[in-house]
Amino acid sequence: MKQKYHLRTISTVSDWTLSIIIGLFLFSCKSHTEPEILFYLTDPSTQVLFEKQSIEPMTGSVPDLKIEVDATTQFQSMDGFGFTLSQGSAQHLLGMSDSARSTILQELFGNGENDIRISYLRLSVASSDLNEYPFSYDDLEDSLAIDPELNQFTLGPDTLDVIPVLKEILAINPKIKLMGSPWSPPAWMKDNKDTRGGSLLEEFEPVYAQYLVKYIQEMRKLGIEIEALTIQNEPLHPGNNPSLLMLPDQQARFIGKHLGPAFLEEGIKTKIIVYDHNADRPDYPISVLSDSLAYPFIDGSAFHLYGGQIEALSEVHKAFPEKNLYFTEQWIGAPGNLSGDLPWHIKNLIIKASLNWAKTVLEWNLSSNPTLTPHTDQGGCDRCLGAISIDGNEVVRNPAYYIIAHASKFVDPGSFRIETSQIEGLPNVAFIRPDGKKVLIALNESENKKDFLISDHSFSLNPGAVGTWVW
Repeated sequence: MKQKYHLRTISTVSDWTLSIIIGLFLFSCKSHTEPEILFYLTDPSTQVLFEKQSIEPMTGSVPDLKIEVDATTQFQSMDGFGFTLSQGSAQHLLGMSDSARSTILQELFGNGENDIRISYLRLSVASSDLNEYPFSYDDLEDSLAIDPELNQFTLGPDTLDVIPVLKEILAINPKIKLMGSPWSPPAWMKDNKDTRGGSLLEEFEPVYAQYLVKYIQEMRKLGIEIEALTIQNEPLHPGNNPSLLMLPDQQARFIGKHLGPAFLEEGIKTKIIVYDHNADRPDYPISVLSDSLAYPFIDGSAFHLYGGQIEALSEVHKAFPEKNLYFTEQWIGAPGNLSGDLPWHIKNLIIKASLNWAKTVLEWNLSSNPTLTPHTDQGGCDRCLGAISIDGNEVVRNPAYYIIAHASKFVDPGSFRIETSQIEGLPNVAFIRPDGKKVLIALNESENKKDFLISDHSFSLNPGAVGTWVW
């Protein structure tokens, strides 16, 4: 009996071991064919704000709709998603306690579980309209004076706010990409001798090129590398303060004869980007790119969407497919309306700007305060709502925070946009990351709940809801 009992025990253990091996094999096969999916949801109708969702096994009937993702068909590489760090934004952050500022900067730029991983920032070269007052890096007290040698050049006010905050951000994410955009040259270089409007005098074009060279060099001395430079923020909008009217023929001449050669001589690798204005004038960047002197120095074109249709970016891509495209600015008006702002910006910027070849999607701007200050007089934006609102150490996350987070947290720089099937009422865009994982962002813009498949998993989105999936 003892011997039989021993043999039976061995047999039972063998069966149990075999069942474990088979189970592990089947689980491995299932994991290979049905990869684990990460799902984040923002649904204004249910007050779900960019929250990770549990994935339930599919039961019941299979949805008829499926978003097909084809990682073998790849398009442009992505540089990043983010905001503009205005001087006002920096001042709000510096008004916080050190610990509170460290916490929110980590959330915005860090790589942790609860961080949104902003990967790209736009900076104004000297002041934007979200400053207390307009300034340049070479302002002169005498309105009749000039400084062609740029002896009075200084980063000045930026050393008090933008640069200290940038250094803290770079300590969190040393790889973040930075784009500079000037709102105006020094007033003494302009035909109206004013910060608002006017045009750059042709005689000062070579001096202004050196001014921009100095900006890049002085920032580099502080450990801040400027990845890209647009020539002029909104060159067809001289009504802001500060601002400049720069028509395409002048922009082409300035790049081809002055800025491009100056960058070449100084060994500056910063990308030169043209236009930086609305999608209603694709003829502007096409005209600049058609200039034979300017063309070799230009990396690409930048767009906003306060006018025109986002599909205009593809017109420029069709004309110059070898040149890059960037989406660099879109504001949300205070007090914000998540149920309206979220679907419009997700559809037109995160999804459609990417589908129309943009390498970046940047919102305007990083932070605001309850009074929406500072801003300049005579044209400064007094309704611009930041991604976050800062009141002392208190932080409120606004619509732009969630809009950008749906992409920035998951779409790493260096990812490629890939092909997806477009379904009516369910616009979407997908990317493949350097680590091989796929990211899909989709919006339900219809009036009814949508059920659909992604990678053989069933999901639902309520009207106006946005999801990001990673697998």
